[in-house]
Amino acid sequence: MDKVTEELKKGLKLLKLEWQEDLAQYKQKFLNSSLADKKKAGITWHPIQLKKSKIGMGERLIVEVERADSSYASAFNSGKSVSFFSTHEYYNATENRVNGVINFVRQNVMAVTLQADELPEWMDGSKLGVDLLFDEASYREMEFAMKKVISAENKRVDELKDILLGEKMPQFSEKQIHAKPNLNFSQNQACELIANAKDVAVVHGPPGTGKTTTLIEAIQDSVIAGESILVCAPSNAAVDLLVEKLIDRGIETLRLGHPARVEERILNQTLDAKTVFHTSYRDLKKLRKETDQYLKLAKQYKRNFGPEERAQRKLMYAEVSRLREASKSLEEYIQYDIFQRTKVFASTLVGASSYNLKGMEFDVVFIDEAAQGLEAATWIPILKAKKVVFAGDHCQLPPTIKSYQSAKDGLAETLFEKVIARKSQAAQMLQVQYRMPEVIMGFSNEQFYQGKLIADESTKVHVFAAEGNVIEWIDTAGAGFTDQKEMESLSTFNPKEAGFACRYLNELILRIGIANFKENRWTIGLIAPYGAQVRLLRSMIFDGFEYPNVRSLAELITIDTVDGFQGQERDLMMISLTRSNDSGEIGFLADERRMNVALTRAKRKLVLIGDSSTLAQNPFFDHLLQYVEKNEGYRSVWEFMS
Repeated sequence: MDKVTEELKKGLKLLKLEWQEDLAQYKQKFLNSSLADKKKAGITWHPIQLKKSKIGMGERLIVEVERADSSYASAFNSGKSVSFFSTHEYYNATENRVNGVINFVRQNVMAVTLQADELPEWMDGSKLGVDLLFDEASYREMEFAMKKVISAENKRVDELKDILLGEKMPQFSEKQIHAKPNLNFSQNQACELIANAKDVAVVHGPPGTGKTTTLIEAIQDSVIAGESILVCAPSNAAVDLLVEKLIDRGIETLRLGHPARVEERILNQTLDAKTVFHTSYRDLKKLRKETDQYLKLAKQYKRNFGPEERAQRKLMYAEVSRLREASKSLEEYIQYDIFQRTKVFASTLVGASSYNLKGMEFDVVFIDEAAQGLEAATWIPILKAKKVVFAGDHCQLPPTIKSYQSAKDGLAETLFEKVIARKSQAAQMLQVQYRMPEVIMGFSNEQFYQGKLIADESTKVHVFAAEGNVIEWIDTAGAGFTDQKEMESLSTFNPKEAGFACRYLNELILRIGIANFKENRWTIGLIAPYGAQVRLLRSMIFDGFEYPNVRSLAELITIDTVDGFQGQERDLMMISLTRSNDSGEIGFLADERRMNVALTRAKRKLVLIGDSSTLAQNPFFDHLLQYVEKNEGYRSVWEFMS
């Protein structure tokens, strides 16, 4: 067995281990657990109230529900599958259940597209709850893809796996590409690399370097060259962002996937929507209506009837069959017509296994945020590729992995990382960042990007005029801000640090000026590494009245974990580091890549709040503290204690 096949087989084994662990964790939370335990684990909302229902895109039924009790954690988010139930049926029946896919979750309100034509009677008025379901389908698709790559029945897939993982070298042509005036030198180099690559190109884009802009330019070049294109990313949000940018460029794009998993602003680009807007849709609707009418007529005949009625019913059913066949043909024609006009197909990595793409092959497959996709998921679109282009940042968040063992044994290493390490000639790093001033950028630049990043001239004005320092560390050492464990979730929180963070943010907003925030629409982000600290900060700011300045800007404030801020930026960013204890225990704050995400979100000012005596025992935080001190941003919490 060759090395590449051996490596892929090991990857498949690790994927199965992850699948087992994920399922085991789900079962532990779900099966043999009381309703109260499930609520605590964040996988059940109960009781919930049906707020409204409506028919959405593609004539799908959407319901909006609200939970009464917001004191529990929540693992619900867009794209996940759920199951509604009525309380009295919860333990002994399945007939009062209906499944769906989450459109969005906003604090205590959730919208779900139901897998039902009409609202079940029991959902209107009874005591409702909703459970999170386990996503088995994604694992099946990943397993299937890995097996296809290993068997290598497709000649091009066999070549690509040897180029990406083995000894075979990627090939390049030497076309001279005209520099685009709207791109900087490293972005133009990346576009040239992509255009000349025959097999693979990798664009490594650190925060704020215009990775998406570069990718959109390269996709547009491929469209102009007449190439067939598939664009993918691990998350629905990342795919939607690309689709939005492509539509802005006037590129006909088709967003594949369940409409519930697509953001509202680009729903018009889904197959459901394009079908509804198609000129032949009225005829299709008419055929469907006639089918229903004949079906109803046929069903009116009872069991005991004579030969005349039997013949009549037979005719009705024959007409139903004919109409269904006509509907199917018309549907196929509409889809064919939509596909013919489409320049770019877009889906998540797992969504590339869609039945709609069956048998299709693409000249170029672009994979954005490739450093966040499991290797097995990344192979799904590559199975359809003649050439693949990766974009991402392997110094930011890796994929989320449930099994410690499989992560340790190599599942955490993505295909993007492997290719960037093994085929460096196929990689180009974007070097000019447009988000933050040099001082905010500096630490990450030294620590992760070999000092190669350059802050664009425009970032010099990314400051708050009223503030001197763009970076601060407020040290809580010795103040007795001790971290604690939340009983239900075992997540860490720090009440005194949270209280100080809210007070300081309240003062900071006053210093910069509430009117300035409102007028300039300056955004504020508050990061905490732990869910329990996030929940505490949210309740302090959004549910209380103690911090009026902060509350007055509620619509400009986001409070979330590090993962929730991946790919985003805020004008003012505050990080509550949370950990403070005598043993120097910092848990997963030691994950440097996760901290790199947190440190690179700020556009105008970055404030860290944390205990140096606990955190600086770790070399990474020790270097960070020294960096902030060197840039005159160090302050002690005692300056603010009265």
